[in-house]
Amino acid sequence: MSGYSLLDGVRVLEVAQLAPASLGGHLADLGAEVIKVESGPLGDPVRVGGSRAIGDPDGPAFMHLRWNRGKKSVALDLRSPEGKQAFLDLARSCDAVVEGMRGGYLDWLGVGYEQLRQVNPKIVLCTVSGMGTDGPYRVLGTGGPVFDAYAGLREVSTPAEPPAEGMAGSTAPPIAMYALGAYGAMGLLAALHKAGATGVGCHVEVSGIDVAAAWMPDLVDAELNRDRSVPRPSWLPDGRLPDWPRLEAYRTSDGEAILFGSHVEKFWHNFLVAVGRQDLIGVDLTSTDAGAAARADLVWRALTEIFAQRTRAEWVQLFLDHGIAGGPVNSVADMLADPHFQARENTYRVDYPGVGELEFVVSPVRVAGEKFAPALPPVVGADTAEVLRSVAGYEDSRITAAIDSRTLRHEAPPAG
Repeated sequence: MSGYSLLDGVRVLEVAQLAPASLGGHLADLGAEVIKVESGPLGDPVRVGGSRAIGDPDGPAFMHLRWNRGKKSVALDLRSPEGKQAFLDLARSCDAVVEGMRGGYLDWLGVGYEQLRQVNPKIVLCTVSGMGTDGPYRVLGTGGPVFDAYAGLREVSTPAEPPAEGMAGSTAPPIAMYALGAYGAMGLLAALHKAGATGVGCHVEVSGIDVAAAWMPDLVDAELNRDRSVPRPSWLPDGRLPDWPRLEAYRTSDGEAILFGSHVEKFWHNFLVAVGRQDLIGVDLTSTDAGAAARADLVWRALTEIFAQRTRAEWVQLFLDHGIAGGPVNSVADMLADPHFQARENTYRVDYPGVGELEFVVSPVRVAGEKFAPALPPVVGADTAEVLRSVAGYEDSRITAAIDSRTLRHEAPPAG
């Protein structure tokens, strides 16, 4: 079982925990050999992180099963001289190193970029952290929701009394935490391209707060240029635009919802013809005069009545038949049952010892002629001896000295 073959021949050494481990996960999905260095009895905390686990509450976490799939695990004690040397010896034959801890972690250990490029001038180091490697917050501990809150992407509530369901705060899923690995992979691969052309490596950096800050240009770039930024007129207190009724979600007859995406004139006209409401074609939704809000309200109310006449599935079919933009508003369970999701072979299956067959979502990257079916994540340290022998050329005595003796195997060995 394996991922794709696009990065066959690329070897990456990873020292990363939690969300930064997703960077190596993306590379492994694309075919890179990713050697994950872990320490301590449990290794990467993401192995038991997140809200859901396999089998029992102490079982492997789903984020671990996604982000660490297809990797090799090597247990090294990077605090010891033998462990540090083994790390550098592995780096000699690697194309890149992922540093996914607090910024400067490898420097603190004495195996940072200066030491890495001494043993391998072409090596690329990609540092992935929460707050980055400079600035007054560089040593501040962070997590996924913190990135979004820092950049103004996350709305939170701070009531005087705790809500009935528990602690105050936001339940919105983090944005930058999940985007962090993709940006890191992009930067690392671009650096590899340059290193291949010049023979000289480089050090690139991606931080969670920078990903969050760059996520929405309408927010940050507009604020940077606020003296030259002109707001578009709105028709409702929450700032929706005059033509917003044509890009809105509406309730359907079965209690579900459809997202209407006909902000383009072609789609708008196709829709009105399809539902026999050509009388709305003449309603001006582009002018910004004093009557704009009333006209938009008129269209919104008409569309609310129209969409309540058919089921969600019937509206999707009408959109397909008449060249109209939009799509279903799904829950996660709805999406998994959606005929389009199922038709695109979006999942693969793998046997997990002691649990049975499991099903996971494939990589969003598709490669023509290749099937995506990576192996399960490895047990902590499962590949230590094999990797140190084959990659670093170590004898058994050196392997014993370099290995992290605290490492224990708590999981059944995965198949594949």
